[in-house]
Amino acid sequence: MKLKVASAALFSRLTSIQRVLNSKNSFPILDCYLFDIDGQRMTITASDSETTLVTHIDLIESEMNARFCIKAKTIQDSLKEISDQPITLTVNLDTMEIQGEYQNGTFNIVGERADQYPATHALEGDAHEYKMEQAQLLSGINHTLFATADDEIRPVMTGIYFDFTPDYLVFVGTDGRKLVRSKNTAIKSEQQVGFILPKKPATILRSLLGKGEGDVTLSFSDKLAIVSTADFTLTCRLIDGRYPNYNSVIPQNNPFKTTVDRAALISTLKRVLVFCNQSSALVKLALTTNQLTVSGQDVDYSTSAEERLICEYDGPALSIGFKGTLLLDILNNLESSEVLFELADPGRAGLIMPVDQKADEDVLMLLMPMMLND
Repeated sequence: MKLKVASAALFSRLTSIQRVLNSKNSFPILDCYLFDIDGQRMTITASDSETTLVTHIDLIESEMNARFCIKAKTIQDSLKEISDQPITLTVNLDTMEIQGEYQNGTFNIVGERADQYPATHALEGDAHEYKMEQAQLLSGINHTLFATADDEIRPVMTGIYFDFTPDYLVFVGTDGRKLVRSKNTAIKSEQQVGFILPKKPATILRSLLGKGEGDVTLSFSDKLAIVSTADFTLTCRLIDGRYPNYNSVIPQNNPFKTTVDRAALISTLKRVLVFCNQSSALVKLALTTNQLTVSGQDVDYSTSAEERLICEYDGPALSIGFKGTLLLDILNNLESSEVLFELADPGRAGLIMPVDQKADEDVLMLLMPMMLND
């Protein structure tokens, strides 16, 4: 049985879904892609048992309906150096021998039977479905993914929380030291529901959504979420547990506000951090009228640095300490040319927001302070 497909298109589809695969799998079949041929269409599946990514490609010619598996590395290495041209795959389902023929050569590989490949999970129980633009989902993930925790002490904090409300959709990420809350007022829900998306599928979605346009359909139940576009369908298990009350940790009534150039502050922080203690990365922000002084030191090595920036501030003198590397992360994940700091006192979290918000978006980032040495 034979099929003909464009080599570059096939290689591109395989590359887009390979991020799902783990370097080590408990089941050898998960080292493979599942190919499902149905007439003139090929469906390709990659899975790690927790997350499954499916994509499609139209075939040039096909004379079979069949399912088979090929080791991911084998098929990708086979196609990697072949120029864009039609390639014919001849599949023997009895011996699982697969031959590839192209303009000036052939290759032979051995496939695997598809009956051991795990079935894709389906939504069960009460399910919810929402449609949105790919750019809206991508923006929420981009704003919050960096703020999620890496350790497994509190699993719920390792993912992005999607909080659907009657007024907006909220994306939340936090690791206990920094928190990001990104609202999108264009996406509303008749009831308040939510789920926690694990870091791995969120990372995969960020790479896939950055290449496409159009709408995305997001469906979820208690244990599963499905994200579908015209090009792919991602299915993943959700993180089980109750997400912290993120609104309760955001300080209200912050009387001291300053606006500063984001790019200038990033450059200053990078220079000052060179002279800070490498383990604490403590930087001091000192505000006086229309001036922000950024300083840091490493007492053990007798190094220090201090720089001054122009800002908009007309309140009393105020000093607060932050972990400079975390502040840098926050600033790098904002897009506005200027950022607004809202502060209350050195012991309360600082709020950092873009001065220029996108339409329908309300982004707020929070950073816990550090105790100053002086």
